[in-house]
Amino acid sequence: MGANNGKQCGSEGKGSSSISSDVSSSTDHTSTKAPKNAATSEDSDLSMRTLSTPSPALILPPSSSPLPPPALANGSSTSSSSITGETVAMVHAPPAGLIRPQARGRPLKDQQAPVDRLPDHIFLQIFAHLPTNQLCRCARVCRRWYNLAWDPRLWRSIRLTGDLLHADRALRVLTRRLCQDTPNVCLMLETVVASGCRRLTDRGLHTVAQCCPELRRLEVAGCYNISNEAVFDVVSRCPNLEHLDVSGCSKVTCISLTREVSLKLLPMHGQQISIRYLDMTDCFALEDEGLHTIAAHCTQLTHLYLRRCVRLTDEGLRYLVIYCPSVRELSVSDCRFVSDFGLREIAKLEGRLRYLSVAHCGRITDVGLRYVAKYCGRLRYLNARGCEGLTDQGLEHLAKSCPKLKSLDIGKCPLVSDAGLEILALNCFNLKRLSLKSCESITGRGLQVVAANCFDLQLLNVQDCDVPLEALRFVKRHCKRCVIEHTNPAFF
Repeated sequence: MGANNGKQCGSEGKGSSSISSDVSSSTDHTSTKAPKNAATSEDSDLSMRTLSTPSPALILPPSSSPLPPPALANGSSTSSSSITGETVAMVHAPPAGLIRPQARGRPLKDQQAPVDRLPDHIFLQIFAHLPTNQLCRCARVCRRWYNLAWDPRLWRSIRLTGDLLHADRALRVLTRRLCQDTPNVCLMLETVVASGCRRLTDRGLHTVAQCCPELRRLEVAGCYNISNEAVFDVVSRCPNLEHLDVSGCSKVTCISLTREVSLKLLPMHGQQISIRYLDMTDCFALEDEGLHTIAAHCTQLTHLYLRRCVRLTDEGLRYLVIYCPSVRELSVSDCRFVSDFGLREIAKLEGRLRYLSVAHCGRITDVGLRYVAKYCGRLRYLNARGCEGLTDQGLEHLAKSCPKLKSLDIGKCPLVSDAGLEILALNCFNLKRLSLKSCESITGRGLQVVAANCFDLQLLNVQDCDVPLEALRFVKRHCKRCVIEHTNPAFF
């Protein structure tokens, strides 16, 4: 890339160069004019770039090895500035086409690499399978790849990973580039996944909220610096948002269209949030009042996961059922204050409920399970592991009222015995997954009844159960596709 390259590119930015800035700096990129009396045309090219593309170093963690710097005609090389241990956000222009000297008597077409002969639509199909950081790498290969890599159809989603990644800077630079054709708006971007990017803050989500009005899916699991303010920005500016995962964001206590948790729907005159899938697992600070606000604003919820939201009580579930009657999947595992009264409220969801997890909710007994069994006859999945108050009587109500049950986990329920297991097997023929881990009262007799009636069984967990070897072999003979998880060293 020497003087000839600069002459050919002329008005298009003169050659190939890179402008890099440290993530810790807040200075925005501005182009500078080239000095009139530069020593070489390549030196002047390095300061004349106007178009830009994010470097893969923006998205890769610091341990990733960068691409080797391009060699200059005089043997020197250009490289982007970086600081050890820091991820650097770099902005690059579309590379100029490499000029290959044409051999005498040979047409230029014969000098092309085989990959260069592929049509554009094949390239687009290949690029569609690349992650975000690799797309940025491809954009630096040549001018044709640059134009293809930034085809808007390839940028319906952005996926960032890495504990040390400067996610705020990455989102800012990527959205700026994607807004080049439609100023200040990324009309094609529908999905942003930044789960595990622990350095992501409210500033990064504010950028997404401002630039991505068509956003439909946002996953920021484990980003513990995210707060209610950032979530408010996203849900209020992205009216099409349907999928939100804020699991592990311990600062998030509310999702609403108002900045104050105590304010319900009045300030927005009945406006609703279109979220259907919400995962708030490990949001330890969530309380009943926050769940009340969420339910009042997110009335279209169908999937809600509140695992280990330890401050929730039966009162919060009452609010949920009042405002969100369409919930199909609900998890309140490890919510130790949820009791039979909470299950009575959940049972009001009736036939719409398909999935329910109340694992390790120690206050739940046969009474609560009877409510669910009576009114939620279309239940397909139930996880009641660790609910030590459940007995054969509760299992009988469940088996007779929910015959289409496909998955059941009653591990660590010491009061469940072979009698309850036999009733389950005689009523739930479609059972595919059954966990009896650490059920001390289960013996081989109960397992044989299950194997003789549930031919479609695919997974059976009998770890830490006193089950004889003959019973395990019986299950294996009758349920050919069943995977048996056990702790019997003699069975293999």
